[in-house]
Amino acid sequence: MLLRRALVLSSLGLLSFAAAQAATPAPGGTAPDFTLRALHGPNLRLKEQRGQVVLLNFWASWCGPCREEMPQLDRLYRKYQSAGFTLLGVSVDDDPKAAGAMADKLGVAFPVLLDSDKQVSKAYDLSAMPSTVLIDRDGRVRYLHRGYRDGFIATYEQQIRELLKD
Repeated sequence: MLLRRALVLSSLGLLSFAAAQAATPAPGGTAPDFTLRALHGPNLRLKEQRGQVVLLNFWASWCGPCREEMPQLDRLYRKYQSAGFTLLGVSVDDDPKAAGAMADKLGVAFPVLLDSDKQVSKAYDLSAMPSTVLIDRDGRVRYLHRGYRDGFIATYEQQIRELLKD
């Protein structure tokens, strides 16, 4: 049944097969693959980021902690981008215009991806906003953070540096 659903969704272009069959991403497991439309630029596929350390940050314009966290994430992106790190901001807003307005207002440099139909956020089993997933160069989930609190950015930076050394 799951396989049939994944094939149907995949054939419709709504969801990659890997994302459809994945359950909650667990540290050590392969990150569910996906392709999403970028706010600015071409569509982006997670699997094409292999070789990079990737931080996926799921956010929404209506989320106060997301607005607080995004400028700090942007600083991390700018600091480590040349070292093999990328950050993908995945907006779960229903309205792409709201996501675009917030990203533009905050002036983030990292790619903003649009998950308006929530298929990718479902594949990653989001239960809190924001949620952050750190993925190593081989495409394995290494760290999963749900929500946001003071001190998380320092934790993210420590984990990014660790993964860049691997």
